[in-house]
Amino acid sequence: MDGEIVIDSMPGQGSDFMVFLNLPIADEQEAEAKDEEEAAQTEDSEDFSYEGLNILMAEDNEMNAEIAVGILEMRGAQVDVAANGREAVEKFASNPPGHYDLILMDIQMPEMDGREATKTIRSIQRPDAKEILIFALSADAFVEDQRYSAEIGMNGHFAKPIDFEAMRVSIGRIMKERKQI
Repeated sequence: MDGEIVIDSMPGQGSDFMVFLNLPIADEQEAEAKDEEEAAQTEDSEDFSYEGLNILMAEDNEMNAEIAVGILEMRGAQVDVAANGREAVEKFASNPPGHYDLILMDIQMPEMDGREATKTIRSIQRPDAKEILIFALSADAFVEDQRYSAEIGMNGHFAKPIDFEAMRVSIGRIMKERKQI
């Protein structure tokens, strides 16, 4: 690849980094095909509704939980809130298999964090524990954070503040892929 990197540094004042790259112009037909494919995926999940879903939400911040519950319930979901990871595990385990359709799991919580709670839920010896959709809700939005969430068994990772419309479309797409809706 043809390019150039320019660095301008002054002691005690900081540094400027500039990167210049010669990149090919995207093929217009290829770009249009990709846009059409993305639009079709979005259309497929745009009709997804939370109507009738039972959602377990683990969130230690009371105000965040209240806002999220209000939005989800306004869209037809029943939401059960756990204040930490340990409580989320207890609620999941104490309900019959299949009671919850999905779990929204904050990552940073007291007593047991969301990743540990996810591992614990996944280890419960019943079929729905391995299959239930679990989505991370986190201020940790780096690619490494998302990768780690996937490695420990989460099905998706939504950065805070949550874009509830994007989350709905993404959850809808995943549920359609799994033929759960």
